[in-house]
Amino acid sequence: MNTQYERYYTPREPKDPDAEYLDAAETAYVFKTGVRTIFRLAKELNVGATIGRKKMFSREHRRAIYDRCSAGGAPTRIPTQRRRMPRSQVKPVKAAA
Repeated sequence: MNTQYERYYTPREPKDPDAEYLDAAETAYVFKTGVRTIFRLAKELNVGATIGRKKMFSREHRRAIYDRCSAGGAPTRIPTQRRRMPRSQVKPVKAAA
């Protein structure tokens, strides 16, 4: 696996957990969850600011995420779409001899 991928999606301890802004990895560390979960919650709640390529969360954004997590239930999953072939392109499977 790519080391940049591992480094970016690994929760990281913030220097100051009560700072005004934290990035996604630091927010994930504070909430004891994965970075992708933070991204899903941010998308669901429409919070977070993108500064350059980083997703940053203010205290108000983190409060909204905390309220959503404490309300219970898992964050909504992003469904994966499967490409389906039209019936005209599907070839029948031959029976084994």
